[in-house]
Amino acid sequence: MKKQFISSLLFALSICSFSYAQKPAASLLTPTNHALVLIDHESQMAFPVKNIGIDELRNNVAIIASGSKIFNIPTVVTTVAEKSFSGPVFPELLEIYPQATSGYIDRTTMNAWEDVNAYKAITSKGKKKLVIAGLWTSVCIVGPVLSAIQDGYEVYVITDACGDVSTEAHEMAIQRMIKGGATPMTSTQYVLEIQRDWARSATYQGVTDIFKNFGGAYGIGIQYSRDMLKH
Repeated sequence: MKKQFISSLLFALSICSFSYAQKPAASLLTPTNHALVLIDHESQMAFPVKNIGIDELRNNVAIIASGSKIFNIPTVVTTVAEKSFSGPVFPELLEIYPQATSGYIDRTTMNAWEDVNAYKAITSKGKKKLVIAGLWTSVCIVGPVLSAIQDGYEVYVITDACGDVSTEAHEMAIQRMIKGGATPMTSTQYVLEIQRDWARSATYQGVTDIFKNFGGAYGIGIQYSRDMLKH
């Protein structure tokens, strides 16, 4: 009788575990399973961008950079010809990752994977999942994405933190990277996927602050709920 009771209890527990504590997909991002690479979010590179408004692009870059900071994601910021052509990174990125303390890597190569210092900085993070965003999609993003995939990395591209000189150029580049094995996602999706559970109180306030400041209509909703509903 006792053995039967124990067996029934274990079966019930297994059912509960199966129903309410499923193991998440291995393809989902967590704070510890990936590195973030931000490429050429610089003023000169942003001037001709046509597939997304610059205000929205800057907000999206702020969302992912802020999220990576809150979750302590290993992050590489790399620029191209900063002093001679492309200029400084967006103010939002500079505020979150100050140049003096963040080890920006300036390049001459369009493909960061072909730059020795950038390659070492990215691969030294020890993460087999890479999340990449930057300007321009068809040049400085396609190159490292396809190169990293060829080298065995699992690569995610944050499409709304990328930009190009035309909508067609951006979309063709995204299609090419997807065909090559990359996974597309958005800036909001990136941060919420890492948070994933609002019961994670250590990052709840920080994450909702990100969207209050940079999340458009979603952010206004957060502001409303805090003020009107006091939560």
